[in-house]
Amino acid sequence: MPTARSTGAGQGHGTDLFLLAVAVSGISLSAPLIAATAAPALAIAFWRNAMAVGVLTPIALARHRAELAGLSGRTVLLAGAAGALLALHFALWLPSLSMTSVASSTALVTTTPIWTTLLLRLRGHRQPRPVWAGTAVAFAGVLLLTGVDLSLSPRALAGDALALAGGMAAAGYVLLGSEVRRTVSTTAYTFVCYTTTAVLLLVACLVAGADLGAGYSGETWLKLVVLTVTAQLLGHSVLNRVVRGLGPSVTSTAILLETPGAALIAALWLGQTPPAVAYPALGVILAGLLLVLRAPGPAAAGGPEEAAVTEAADPDRPGPGGADDAPSGTPPRASRSA
Repeated sequence: MPTARSTGAGQGHGTDLFLLAVAVSGISLSAPLIAATAAPALAIAFWRNAMAVGVLTPIALARHRAELAGLSGRTVLLAGAAGALLALHFALWLPSLSMTSVASSTALVTTTPIWTTLLLRLRGHRQPRPVWAGTAVAFAGVLLLTGVDLSLSPRALAGDALALAGGMAAAGYVLLGSEVRRTVSTTAYTFVCYTTTAVLLLVACLVAGADLGAGYSGETWLKLVVLTVTAQLLGHSVLNRVVRGLGPSVTSTAILLETPGAALIAALWLGQTPPAVAYPALGVILAGLLLVLRAPGPAAAGGPEEAAVTEAADPDRPGPGGADDAPSGTPPRASRSA
């Protein structure tokens, strides 16, 4: 007979699954919006981060001023290095969206969890076999969807290479971020990290002579705002909310659904028709997610190392506030049932 505790847990789990669907829908808008925005790739990357910093700044100064002032030099250096790798991630990935299809670019940049998991394994951290199997099956679905290895266009292949390199850069970013997040709140960390990212991208824009807004139309500015709100804030912040309940392995695998989601949006909005395998590939990705859902409980325990895999699946999430705002090496502020 179900108890009140189990009923409440089931309702909370259902809420988290609904919010996860909302978040994946939000981040699925990212690549199509970038591809449709009439602005240089570096400028889009800069404004996306600068606007996020604008949202984070009053929160950071109001709630985390003392914490920011007390950060050690090593912590600031690691957070800044993470921001530099995140800037590299954006600088590599965003141009790829104009060189190859949205589906292929998104699929290759979502290889980040694979690189992160491999790096963690080299450091001695283990994941249960169902997590490895589920991740492999889900990524096989991504490959089936895009057929990234069948492209014959030199320009498309160059775009594929940029997207893949962007995914690798993000793996380094999330591993550094996971180390910082052991003792620093999400808001304090992302404030330092995103500020570094925005500054470095601004320098890159100035060096490259990229237009930062002088020739933008009102529609372009609107798309930049929508990109920041939907993908950068709503999608990524909600992922921070659900990872505590669903676990990093489930969340990171679900984020792979961004690829078919982005492909379908690109087909309806940009006229990029997805390949015939789109719908079967979606089924394969869901099968991989099911394997992860059935993994033993410790796989989703949410420790710092496992959390890095989730951040790898969604490397540019800011995560202001909420239960996940506590340092990952300590319990979140919200209480949990024993």
